[in-house]
Amino acid sequence: MDWSAFLPPVIVSVKVAVVASIIVFLLATVVARMMMANCTPRRGTSVIETVLLLPLVLPPTVVGFILLILLGRKSWIGTAFESLFQQTIVFTWGAAVVAAVVVAFPLAYRTIKAGFEAVDPEVEQAARAQGANEWQVFRHITMPLAYRPLISGYILGFARGLGEFGATLMLAGNIPEQTQTLPTAIYTASEVGNMTLSWSWVAVIILFSFIMLMLSNRLVKD
Repeated sequence: MDWSAFLPPVIVSVKVAVVASIIVFLLATVVARMMMANCTPRRGTSVIETVLLLPLVLPPTVVGFILLILLGRKSWIGTAFESLFQQTIVFTWGAAVVAAVVVAFPLAYRTIKAGFEAVDPEVEQAARAQGANEWQVFRHITMPLAYRPLISGYILGFARGLGEFGATLMLAGNIPEQTQTLPTAIYTASEVGNMTLSWSWVAVIILFSFIMLMLSNRLVKD
């Protein structure tokens, strides 16, 4: 096997998935907690949550197209970024992270929010009655009681980011050793008939996904 061709997409994918999963975990935890704080019916809350979950049901290419419009050189975000850093957002390693974050966020958010909802509110109220502030309640009560869904949310976010294809291809492209992830590498290799590399990368991504799902299922069952 040509290791010089095999390893770069694996390294890029793992780097993207690790960074994206950390960002997704932090964002999903904060947003889920904020939505729990606003759990009483409020105008617009259901609309906001629907928007947050949209990438879960939209085709990844649609998500990628929207991100391309929002972050491209003709958008104000892309223009401002380019003037500050002298480079574009799109077709960079960072763009692959952004795509993975957007696509993986809904899955992690739903899992983490479900974990927070399972925490007995009377336990949290008892802590508040003892003088604990919201951060202390969250840190010492909510998080320890919801640690399994929190870990499961991170794992699912990692696995989803690792397998992202459509949005990554649209926003980050398929540049070898820069933005070429395992899914885009498999696509390219299969198109040119390099089945050895294709199967090798397929085996890697299946192995990663199997391990992630097995850990997540074990956390749910324990």
